[in-house]
Amino acid sequence: MAAVPAPAEIGFVRARKSTDGRVVRFALVGVGSTLAHLALFTVILGAVEKSQLANLIALAVATVANTAANRRWTFGIRGSTAVVRQHFQAFVLFFITWGLSSAALGFLHHVSAAPRPLTQVVVVALSMAGSTLLRFAGMRAWIFRQTQ
Repeated sequence: MAAVPAPAEIGFVRARKSTDGRVVRFALVGVGSTLAHLALFTVILGAVEKSQLANLIALAVATVANTAANRRWTFGIRGSTAVVRQHFQAFVLFFITWGLSSAALGFLHHVSAAPRPLTQVVVVALSMAGSTLLRFAGMRAWIFRQTQ
């Protein structure tokens, strides 16, 4: 006869499935946001020829869309309660992410006086990939904490 699992074990399984689902939804939103960021970066870079400015503008736009999508789809928050605070907190994470991508672009320009646009896009993409865990942890533990 099989043992009946303890309520705490059932809760752990539910929490694990909930977290797994959030990770998948966060990843899907992140892929879309990253593609949008890189597309905007490429277009803006062609117009202004300043990679730092192009990155700042593209990342700011992508951050607003990313926060709205994660708020609703990843963390299941509806309505306008706390939306301003949550977007403000997301922009704190934005500045950290922007700092990482700016440092990566700065290093690229240090080692190559005139890097190709594609190289700059790849560097920005890699820096975004590196900051993904930071953004998920920040959203889960700080921005959307009360909804879990």
